Amino acid sequence: MTENAVDRAIKIFREHHGFLRMQQASRLGISPRTLYRMQDNGLVVRESRGIYRLADVEPGVNNDLVQVALGIPKGIICLISALMFHGLTTQIPRQVFVALPIDAEKPRLEYPPLRLFWMSQNAYSAGIDTHVLEGIPVKIYGVEKTVADSFKFRNKTGLDIALEALREYRKTEGFNVERLLYYARIDRVERIIKPYLEAML
Repeated sequence: MTENAVDRAIKIFREHHGFLRMQQASRLGISPRTLYRMQDNGLVVRESRGIYRLADVEPGVNNDLVQVALGIPKGIICLISALMFHGLTTQIPRQVFVALPIDAEKPRLEYPPLRLFWMSQNAYSAGIDTHVLEGIPVKIYGVEKTVADSFKFRNKTGLDIALEALREYRKTEGFNVERLLYYARIDRVERIIKPYLEAML
């Protein structure tokens, strides 16, 4: 491993905000040998299976979400993790809540701990926003889709969480009944959510 190979690898890492997947590194010209030597010399840290971070790049507050974005390309941040991101819950999830299409394989990410939800293609593909966190594009369901999802999965995450999300969303400037009901229809929970919504209006 020459110094040039290491310098080149560090430059490539910096161009990608300090994070690379092994396959991505390989495509960009960093050999596995260079990567392993850099890890041995403390220049990179293995964050999770196949994900590496430059040692001098500090993981930020959204590091868990960034890890999911890098490690699970089809994963969408959902439910309690998305509610927390949007400021619609007092819950602090111990896992990252991730939606996947129904035909997706189970991810093999070692870190962070995950809670997985498989969705039909229609429900999975609706309401996705992309936020750039620590330089990495992260897919997170938008506010209305997340509130609708909270009712859809109320038996798994709790009706109390869905109701809190609806109450908090009601207080926001962007509150939009039509948009919320649009996603409730996609999630097939319009009849469930309407009485609670009417009681709050």
